[in-house]
Amino acid sequence: MRKLKYHVASTVDGFIAREDGSFDCFMQDRLTKESEHVNDYLASWSTYGTALMGRRTYEVGLKVGVTDPYPMMETYVFSRSLKESPNPRVKLVADDALTVVRQLKEQDGKDIYLAGGGEFASLLFDAGLVDEVLIKLNPFLLGSGIPLSPKLRGLVNLELLSTKVYKTGVILLRYAVMHGQ
Repeated sequence: MRKLKYHVASTVDGFIAREDGSFDCFMQDRLTKESEHVNDYLASWSTYGTALMGRRTYEVGLKVGVTDPYPMMETYVFSRSLKESPNPRVKLVADDALTVVRQLKEQDGKDIYLAGGGEFASLLFDAGLVDEVLIKLNPFLLGSGIPLSPKLRGLVNLELLSTKVYKTGVILLRYAVMHGQ
């Protein structure tokens, strides 16, 4: 069974993007001075065979002309409002998202990357489908924005698996989701 990993950048105060969905705040000068954490993140893509995202996350790329953000992965966008995919490689899922995710997890292959999407992530956490959480904790406060998991219905216990501190001040936190606890 493949693992579903919520791999996301966050501010210290728990936001994954600005209120409008933009994430330019994560692209500051420290990225050009020291890019070890960016290189590690990009290298992690080779461990994933599938990418999942909600419509709002997908539309951030669409606004700048990116129709296939993860061409090295099978990509699914979960949306009830998008009627047609702008890219033939990107599969739209309008109904029964949880069943589709369960089926993807049961397939053989590399792990599944949950790319952004606080509300979609909350749905998958509530259904017990997320296996790991990888948070790239960025050393700044945003004050407002899209929360890491805005609509969780209950407590999700995590077990710390590893940490990595980068010279930029970014900390990679890797957790296992403790199902049933």
